Amino acid sequence: MAAWSDLAIDVLEHITSFLPLPDHYRFGAVCKNWRSISRQKRHPPTPQLPWLVLEDDKETRNRKFYCLSEAKHYSIDIPELHGRYICGSSYGWLFAVDLKITGILINPFTRECYELPPFPGYSAYTNVSTLIEKMPSDYNGEPIGWTFEEMQTRIVWKAILSYDPKERSDFTAMILFGEMNEPAFWRPGDPSWTVIDGLDCSMDDILYFKGNFYVVAEMNLLSVVDFECKPKLIEVGLEIPAQISVEGCGLQRYLIDFNGHMLLIERFGHSDTNDKSITDGFIVIEPKLEQNCYNIWDDIDGYALFSGRNACIHVDSCRLPKCKKNGIYFTHPTESISPVEFGFHDSGVFDMTNKTIGTFYSVEVIFPHVDSPVWITPNP
Repeated sequence: MAAWSDLAIDVLEHITSFLPLPDHYRFGAVCKNWRSISRQKRHPPTPQLPWLVLEDDKETRNRKFYCLSEAKHYSIDIPELHGRYICGSSYGWLFAVDLKITGILINPFTRECYELPPFPGYSAYTNVSTLIEKMPSDYNGEPIGWTFEEMQTRIVWKAILSYDPKERSDFTAMILFGEMNEPAFWRPGDPSWTVIDGLDCSMDDILYFKGNFYVVAEMNLLSVVDFECKPKLIEVGLEIPAQISVEGCGLQRYLIDFNGHMLLIERFGHSDTNDKSITDGFIVIEPKLEQNCYNIWDDIDGYALFSGRNACIHVDSCRLPKCKKNGIYFTHPTESISPVEFGFHDSGVFDMTNKTIGTFYSVEVIFPHVDSPVWITPNP
Protein backbone atom coordinates (compact mmCIF):
# COMPACT_ATOMS: atom_id res chain seq x y z
CA MET A 1 0.00 0.00 0.00
CA ALA A 2 1.42 3.37 -1.04
CA ALA A 3 2.26 5.98 1.57
CA TRP A 4 0.03 9.06 1.79
CA SER A 5 2.92 11.20 0.55
CA ASP A 6 3.12 9.08 -2.61
CA LEU A 7 -0.48 9.52 -3.76
CA ALA A 8 -0.85 10.50 -7.41
CA ILE A 9 -0.72 14.21 -8.16
CA ASP A 10 -4.10 14.24 -9.91
CA VAL A 11 -5.70 12.56 -6.87
CA LEU A 12 -4.18 15.13 -4.51
CA GLU A 13 -5.27 18.01 -6.74
CA HIS A 14 -8.80 16.59 -6.78
CA ILE A 15 -8.79 16.40 -2.98
CA THR A 16 -7.86 20.08 -2.68
CA SER A 17 -10.99 21.05 -4.68
CA PHE A 18 -13.12 19.92 -1.71
CA LEU A 19 -11.19 21.76 0.99
CA PRO A 20 -12.19 25.07 2.64
CA LEU A 21 -9.39 27.56 3.17
CA PRO A 22 -8.22 26.44 6.67
CA ASP A 23 -8.11 22.79 5.57
CA HIS A 24 -6.26 23.81 2.40
CA TYR A 25 -3.42 25.13 4.57
CA ARG A 26 -3.57 22.11 6.87
CA PHE A 27 -3.31 19.92 3.76
CA GLY A 28 -0.08 21.69 2.80
CA ALA A 29 1.41 21.07 6.24
CA VAL A 30 1.28 17.26 5.94
CA CYS A 31 4.49 16.78 3.94
CA LYS A 32 6.68 18.34 1.27
CA ASN A 33 4.80 16.73 -1.63
CA TRP A 34 1.39 17.86 -0.37
CA ARG A 35 2.73 21.35 0.32
CA SER A 36 3.89 21.59 -3.28
CA ILE A 37 0.42 20.59 -4.51
CA SER A 38 -1.33 23.10 -2.23
CA ARG A 39 0.86 25.95 -3.46
CA GLN A 40 -0.07 25.28 -7.09
CA LYS A 41 -3.67 26.29 -6.27
CA ARG A 42 -5.13 24.68 -9.37
CA HIS A 43 -8.49 24.58 -7.63
CA PRO A 44 -10.03 27.38 -5.56
CA PRO A 45 -11.17 26.48 -2.04
CA THR A 46 -14.60 24.91 -1.87
CA PRO A 47 -17.50 27.38 -1.36
CA GLN A 48 -17.29 28.78 2.13
CA LEU A 49 -18.80 31.38 4.40
CA PRO A 50 -17.17 34.81 4.48
CA TRP A 51 -14.63 35.61 7.17
CA LEU A 52 -14.57 38.70 9.37
CA VAL A 53 -11.46 40.85 9.28
CA LEU A 54 -10.85 42.17 12.79
CA GLU A 55 -8.24 44.40 14.41
CA ASP A 56 -4.51 43.94 14.95
CA ASP A 57 -3.45 41.87 17.92
CA LYS A 58 -2.02 44.42 20.34
CA GLU A 59 0.98 42.26 21.29
CA THR A 60 1.96 40.48 18.07
CA ARG A 61 0.47 42.99 15.57
CA ASN A 62 -0.89 40.00 13.68
CA ARG A 63 -4.20 40.63 11.95
CA LYS A 64 -7.08 38.75 13.52
CA PHE A 65 -9.74 37.00 11.42
CA TYR A 66 -12.91 35.22 12.44
CA CYS A 67 -13.92 32.14 10.43
CA LEU A 68 -17.69 31.98 10.67
CA SER A 69 -18.03 28.36 9.52
CA GLU A 70 -15.63 27.15 12.25
CA ALA A 71 -16.56 29.80 14.86
CA LYS A 72 -12.81 30.19 15.29
CA HIS A 73 -10.29 33.04 15.30
CA TYR A 74 -7.10 33.03 13.26
CA SER A 75 -4.13 35.31 13.79
CA ILE A 76 -2.08 35.95 10.64
CA ASP A 77 1.07 38.02 10.29
CA ILE A 78 0.47 40.45 7.42
CA PRO A 79 3.04 43.27 7.84
CA GLU A 80 1.37 45.38 5.16
CA LEU A 81 -1.72 45.66 7.39
CA HIS A 82 0.05 46.61 10.62
CA GLY A 83 -1.72 49.65 12.05
CA ARG A 84 -4.04 50.00 9.05
CA TYR A 85 -7.78 50.54 9.17
CA ILE A 86 -9.82 48.32 6.83
CA CYS A 87 -12.32 50.48 4.96
CA GLY A 88 -13.60 47.99 2.39
CA SER A 89 -13.32 44.59 0.77
CA SER A 90 -14.18 43.29 -2.68
CA TYR A 91 -13.38 39.98 -4.44
CA GLY A 92 -11.26 38.95 -1.46
CA TRP A 93 -9.13 42.13 -1.57
CA LEU A 94 -8.91 44.68 1.25
CA PHE A 95 -8.69 48.48 1.11
CA ALA A 96 -6.58 49.63 4.05
CA VAL A 97 -5.56 53.08 5.32
CA ASP A 98 -2.78 53.93 7.77
CA LEU A 99 -2.39 56.88 10.14
CA LYS A 100 -0.51 58.82 7.47
CA ILE A 101 -3.70 58.51 5.39
CA THR A 102 -2.05 56.41 2.70
CA GLY A 103 -3.99 53.53 1.20
CA ILE A 104 -3.26 50.12 -0.24
CA LEU A 105 -5.29 47.44 -1.99
CA ILE A 106 -4.13 44.01 -0.82
CA ASN A 107 -5.10 40.36 -1.05
CA PRO A 108 -4.31 39.27 2.52
CA PHE A 109 -3.90 35.60 1.60
CA THR A 110 -1.51 36.05 -1.33
CA ARG A 111 0.08 39.38 -0.22
CA GLU A 112 -0.39 40.82 -3.72
CA CYS A 113 -0.61 44.57 -3.22
CA TYR A 114 -1.29 47.86 -5.04
CA GLU A 115 -0.21 51.22 -3.65
CA LEU A 116 -3.08 53.69 -3.98
CA PRO A 117 -2.57 57.39 -4.80
CA PRO A 118 -3.35 60.04 -2.15
CA PHE A 119 -7.05 60.29 -1.40
CA PRO A 120 -9.02 63.38 -2.37
CA GLY A 121 -9.56 66.05 0.31
CA TYR A 122 -11.74 65.00 3.22
CA SER A 123 -13.67 68.28 3.03
CA ALA A 124 -13.36 71.78 1.65
CA TYR A 125 -11.50 72.69 4.84
CA THR A 126 -9.31 69.64 5.31
CA ASN A 127 -6.81 68.40 2.74
CA VAL A 128 -4.92 65.19 3.38
CA SER A 129 -1.57 66.59 2.23
CA THR A 130 -2.00 69.59 4.55
CA LEU A 131 -2.55 67.27 7.50
CA ILE A 132 0.52 65.21 6.65
CA GLU A 133 2.66 68.36 6.52
CA LYS A 134 1.65 69.08 10.12
CA MET A 135 3.05 65.77 11.37
CA PRO A 136 6.07 66.17 13.66
CA SER A 137 9.38 64.97 12.30
CA ASP A 138 9.65 62.35 15.06
CA TYR A 139 6.25 60.82 14.28
CA ASN A 140 6.53 57.16 15.29
CA GLY A 141 3.27 55.67 14.06
CA GLU A 142 1.28 56.18 17.25
CA PRO A 143 -1.80 58.43 17.23
CA ILE A 144 -0.88 62.06 17.81
CA GLY A 145 -4.47 63.14 18.29
CA TRP A 146 -7.85 61.99 17.16
CA THR A 147 -7.84 64.21 14.09
CA PHE A 148 -5.67 61.64 12.32
CA GLU A 149 -7.68 58.76 13.74
CA GLU A 150 -10.82 60.41 12.45
CA MET A 151 -9.25 60.85 9.05
CA GLN A 152 -8.04 57.25 9.00
CA THR A 153 -11.51 55.87 9.67
CA ARG A 154 -13.58 58.41 7.76
CA ILE A 155 -11.62 59.32 4.65
CA VAL A 156 -13.12 56.32 2.84
CA TRP A 157 -16.59 55.07 3.72
CA LYS A 158 -16.86 52.32 1.09
CA ALA A 159 -14.56 50.84 -1.55
CA ILE A 160 -15.26 48.22 -4.23
CA LEU A 161 -13.74 46.78 -7.40
CA SER A 162 -15.23 46.20 -10.83
CA TYR A 163 -13.26 42.94 -11.28
CA ASP A 164 -10.95 40.64 -9.37
CA PRO A 165 -7.41 42.02 -9.99
CA LYS A 166 -6.14 38.42 -10.14
CA GLU A 167 -8.32 37.83 -13.21
CA ARG A 168 -8.27 41.22 -14.96
CA SER A 169 -5.64 43.92 -14.75
CA ASP A 170 -7.99 46.56 -16.21
CA PHE A 171 -10.10 46.76 -13.06
CA THR A 172 -11.53 49.97 -11.62
CA ALA A 173 -11.57 50.83 -7.92
CA MET A 174 -14.46 53.02 -6.77
CA ILE A 175 -14.67 54.70 -3.36
CA LEU A 176 -17.08 56.86 -1.40
CA PHE A 177 -14.99 59.42 0.48
CA GLY A 178 -15.20 62.50 2.67
CA GLU A 179 -18.01 64.05 4.65
CA MET A 180 -20.63 63.47 1.96
CA ASN A 181 -19.37 60.07 0.79
CA GLU A 182 -18.63 61.40 -2.69
CA PRO A 183 -17.69 58.88 -5.40
CA ALA A 184 -14.21 58.76 -6.95
CA PHE A 185 -12.43 56.15 -9.06
CA TRP A 186 -8.92 54.96 -9.82
CA ARG A 187 -7.47 52.53 -12.33
CA PRO A 188 -3.97 51.00 -12.25
CA GLY A 189 -1.60 53.51 -13.80
CA ASP A 190 -3.68 56.57 -12.89
CA PRO A 191 -1.65 59.15 -10.93
CA SER A 192 -4.63 60.21 -8.82
CA TRP A 193 -8.25 59.58 -7.96
CA THR A 194 -10.87 61.12 -10.25
CA VAL A 195 -13.75 62.67 -8.32
CA ILE A 196 -17.19 62.16 -9.88
CA ASP A 197 -19.62 65.06 -9.89
CA GLY A 198 -22.29 63.89 -7.50
CA LEU A 199 -25.60 64.88 -6.03
CA ASP A 200 -26.19 67.25 -3.16
CA CYS A 201 -26.72 64.46 -0.65
CA SER A 202 -24.72 61.78 1.13
CA MET A 203 -24.09 58.48 -0.67
CA ASP A 204 -24.60 55.12 1.04
CA ASP A 205 -23.27 52.40 -1.27
CA ILE A 206 -21.85 51.58 -4.69
CA LEU A 207 -22.21 48.56 -6.96
CA TYR A 208 -20.70 47.39 -10.23
CA PHE A 209 -23.58 45.78 -12.11
CA LYS A 210 -23.69 44.64 -15.74
CA GLY A 211 -20.93 46.99 -16.87
CA ASN A 212 -21.97 50.09 -14.91
CA PHE A 213 -21.34 51.58 -11.49
CA TYR A 214 -24.47 52.44 -9.52
CA VAL A 215 -24.70 54.59 -6.40
CA VAL A 216 -27.53 54.71 -3.87
CA ALA A 217 -28.08 57.76 -1.67
CA GLU A 218 -30.51 58.92 0.96
CA MET A 219 -34.23 58.32 0.28
CA ASN A 220 -33.26 55.36 -1.95
CA LEU A 221 -32.07 57.71 -4.68
CA LEU A 222 -30.39 55.56 -7.33
CA SER A 223 -27.87 56.93 -9.87
CA VAL A 224 -25.52 55.55 -12.50
CA VAL A 225 -21.97 56.77 -13.17
CA ASP A 226 -21.53 58.37 -16.61
CA PHE A 227 -17.85 58.21 -17.62
CA GLU A 228 -18.26 60.24 -20.81
CA CYS A 229 -16.38 63.57 -20.87
CA LYS A 230 -16.36 64.68 -17.23
CA PRO A 231 -17.52 61.76 -15.05
CA LYS A 232 -20.80 62.48 -13.29
CA LEU A 233 -23.80 60.81 -11.65
CA ILE A 234 -27.08 60.57 -13.54
CA GLU A 235 -30.28 59.69 -11.71
CA VAL A 236 -31.93 56.59 -13.15
CA GLY A 237 -35.38 58.16 -12.81
CA LEU A 238 -36.92 55.39 -10.71
CA GLU A 239 -38.56 56.56 -7.51
CA ILE A 240 -38.34 54.03 -4.68
CA PRO A 241 -40.10 55.34 -1.56
CA ALA A 242 -38.59 54.42 1.79
CA GLN A 243 -40.27 51.20 2.89
CA ILE A 244 -39.78 51.51 6.65
CA SER A 245 -42.66 51.81 9.08
CA VAL A 246 -43.34 54.94 11.10
CA GLU A 247 -41.76 53.23 14.14
CA GLY A 248 -38.33 53.01 12.53
CA CYS A 249 -35.87 55.23 10.70
CA GLY A 250 -33.66 54.46 7.72
CA LEU A 251 -30.07 53.85 8.78
CA GLN A 252 -28.26 52.58 5.70
CA ARG A 253 -28.76 51.31 2.16
CA TYR A 254 -26.77 48.61 0.41
CA LEU A 255 -26.60 47.40 -3.19
CA ILE A 256 -25.82 43.88 -4.34
CA ASP A 257 -25.66 41.90 -7.58
CA PHE A 258 -27.78 38.93 -6.54
CA ASN A 259 -27.48 36.28 -9.24
CA GLY A 260 -28.03 38.85 -11.98
CA HIS A 261 -30.63 40.88 -10.08
CA MET A 262 -29.83 44.28 -8.61
CA LEU A 263 -31.10 44.42 -5.04
CA LEU A 264 -31.36 47.46 -2.78
CA ILE A 265 -31.19 46.46 0.89
CA GLU A 266 -32.66 49.02 3.28
CA ARG A 267 -31.51 48.76 6.90
CA PHE A 268 -33.75 50.42 9.46
CA GLY A 269 -33.63 50.83 13.22
CA HIS A 270 -33.67 53.23 16.13
CA SER A 271 -31.28 55.16 18.36
CA ASP A 272 -30.53 54.07 21.91
CA THR A 273 -30.09 56.33 24.93
CA ASN A 274 -26.49 57.05 23.85
CA ASP A 275 -27.63 58.08 20.33
CA LYS A 276 -26.14 54.96 18.79
CA SER A 277 -28.03 53.43 15.92
CA ILE A 278 -29.42 49.95 16.58
CA THR A 279 -30.60 47.76 13.71
CA ASP A 280 -34.21 46.53 13.85
CA GLY A 281 -34.44 44.89 10.43
CA PHE A 282 -33.99 44.98 6.67
CA ILE A 283 -36.20 45.36 3.63
CA VAL A 284 -35.12 43.89 0.28
CA ILE A 285 -36.11 45.79 -2.87
CA GLU A 286 -35.45 44.88 -6.50
CA PRO A 287 -35.26 47.97 -8.74
CA LYS A 288 -36.33 46.94 -12.24
CA LEU A 289 -34.69 49.69 -14.24
CA GLU A 290 -35.89 48.68 -17.70
CA GLN A 291 -39.52 48.43 -16.56
CA ASN A 292 -39.21 51.54 -14.33
CA CYS A 293 -40.71 49.75 -11.34
CA TYR A 294 -39.61 47.82 -8.27
CA ASN A 295 -40.56 44.72 -6.28
CA ILE A 296 -40.37 43.99 -2.58
CA TRP A 297 -38.89 40.57 -1.77
CA ASP A 298 -40.24 38.55 1.15
CA ASP A 299 -37.16 36.31 1.19
CA ILE A 300 -33.90 35.80 -0.69
CA ASP A 301 -34.47 32.32 -2.14
CA GLY A 302 -32.77 30.54 0.73
CA TYR A 303 -29.55 32.50 0.34
CA ALA A 304 -27.78 34.60 2.95
CA LEU A 305 -26.42 38.13 2.50
CA PHE A 306 -23.43 39.73 4.23
CA SER A 307 -23.49 43.52 4.48
CA GLY A 308 -21.26 46.19 5.98
CA ARG A 309 -18.18 48.11 4.80
CA ASN A 310 -17.58 45.31 2.29
CA ALA A 311 -19.03 44.88 -1.17
CA CYS A 312 -22.15 42.89 -0.25
CA ILE A 313 -21.75 39.11 -0.51
CA HIS A 314 -24.35 36.39 -1.05
CA VAL A 315 -23.96 32.66 -0.47
CA ASP A 316 -26.22 29.68 -1.01
CA SER A 317 -27.14 28.46 2.47
CA CYS A 318 -28.28 25.12 1.03
CA ARG A 319 -24.62 24.37 0.25
CA LEU A 320 -23.41 25.83 3.54
CA PRO A 321 -25.55 24.35 6.31
CA LYS A 322 -23.99 26.48 9.05
CA CYS A 323 -25.36 29.58 7.35
CA LYS A 324 -28.80 30.96 8.29
CA LYS A 325 -31.27 30.52 5.45
CA ASN A 326 -32.79 33.84 4.33
CA GLY A 327 -30.51 35.61 6.79
CA ILE A 328 -28.92 39.05 6.38
CA TYR A 329 -25.66 39.21 8.34
CA PHE A 330 -24.55 42.72 9.17
CA THR A 331 -21.81 44.71 10.86
CA HIS A 332 -21.97 48.44 11.29
CA PRO A 333 -19.32 50.93 12.48
CA THR A 334 -20.14 53.44 15.15
CA GLU A 335 -20.96 56.89 13.81
CA SER A 336 -19.30 58.65 16.76
CA ILE A 337 -15.58 59.18 17.04
CA SER A 338 -14.10 59.72 20.47
CA PRO A 339 -10.77 59.01 22.18
CA VAL A 340 -12.61 56.55 24.42
CA GLU A 341 -14.64 54.37 22.06
CA PHE A 342 -14.37 53.62 18.39
CA GLY A 343 -15.17 50.73 16.18
CA PHE A 344 -18.47 48.90 15.97
CA HIS A 345 -21.38 48.22 18.24
CA ASP A 346 -24.17 46.94 15.98
CA SER A 347 -23.85 43.48 14.46
CA GLY A 348 -25.99 40.39 14.07
CA VAL A 349 -28.09 38.41 11.61
CA PHE A 350 -31.64 39.32 10.55
CA ASP A 351 -33.95 36.40 9.81
CA MET A 352 -36.23 37.46 6.94
CA THR A 353 -38.61 34.57 7.65
CA ASN A 354 -39.59 35.45 11.21
CA LYS A 355 -38.34 39.07 11.26
CA THR A 356 -36.03 38.57 14.22
CA ILE A 357 -32.41 39.48 14.91
CA GLY A 358 -29.93 37.05 16.38
CA THR A 359 -26.20 36.96 17.00
CA PHE A 360 -23.43 35.26 15.07
CA TYR A 361 -20.44 36.50 17.03
CA SER A 362 -20.56 36.46 20.80
CA VAL A 363 -17.12 37.87 21.59
CA GLU A 364 -17.20 41.43 22.96
CA VAL A 365 -14.91 43.59 20.84
CA ILE A 366 -16.00 47.12 21.70
CA PHE A 367 -12.89 48.74 23.11
CA PRO A 368 -10.69 51.67 22.09
CA HIS A 369 -9.21 51.72 18.59
CA VAL A 370 -10.78 48.51 17.33
CA ASP A 371 -11.37 48.30 13.62
CA SER A 372 -14.86 47.97 12.28
CA PRO A 373 -15.13 44.31 11.25
CA VAL A 374 -15.36 43.75 7.51
CA TRP A 375 -16.61 40.65 5.68
CA ILE A 376 -14.25 39.08 3.17
CA THR A 377 -14.44 35.99 0.96
CA PRO A 378 -10.92 34.48 1.05
CA ASN A 379 -9.46 34.45 -2.45
CA PRO A 380 -6.09 32.69 -2.31
